[in-house]
Amino acid sequence: MLTSRPVKKTGYLVITSDRGLAGAYNSSILRHVHKTILERHKSNDEFVIIAIGRVGRDFFVSRNMHVELEVTGVPDQPSFADISSLAKSTVNLYLNELCDELYMYYNHYVSPIQQEVTEKQVLPLADFNTSNATLTSYEFEPNAEEILEVLLPQYAESLIYGALLDGKASEHSARMTAMKSATDNAKELIDSLSLQYNRARQAAITQEITEIVGGAAALE
Repeated sequence: MLTSRPVKKTGYLVITSDRGLAGAYNSSILRHVHKTILERHKSNDEFVIIAIGRVGRDFFVSRNMHVELEVTGVPDQPSFADISSLAKSTVNLYLNELCDELYMYYNHYVSPIQQEVTEKQVLPLADFNTSNATLTSYEFEPNAEEILEVLLPQYAESLIYGALLDGKASEHSARMTAMKSATDNAKELIDSLSLQYNRARQAAITQEITEIVGGAAALE
């Protein structure tokens, strides 16, 4: 998991929501992933999709892109147990050499009104750079290899879970912003239509009064 190997197939883990009404939350990340796949690959045999969320799953299936793993119905406050099976299966895709690298795409929470589409390489693990570090000698029990065999998959799974939590925070913010905008637009439309209705009603009343006065004047 720490060593790069020739890339024959790439895995893309995409985190979206299960429903819409979240502004550009889903469309922005799906547009970015789709564009990236078209630029990097010429055949569907060169990549696999791991989808978290119904919107992302349906998007790739409708475009005849192979979805290897999927999970839908993730709660608004997810626990690791909700995606543990998918996270382990995703890591096993790499360990079993069914894909040679794994990228993860999700919306990173910046603020309640800003979310950034983020691309992160999960496997091989490339963030262990010790070239400029001061190394210390440790003794391991039973040995370093067996410890890493347990810890590294768990570390990769925790990266996926962390991205899911980040994505959920972004989803809630995007949905809150979208609903506030929809509410404001609805109130503005109601005010505009109410004004038009009152003007039309006033004009009708004025027209009726004018007709009554005109009829009374004609009788005199």
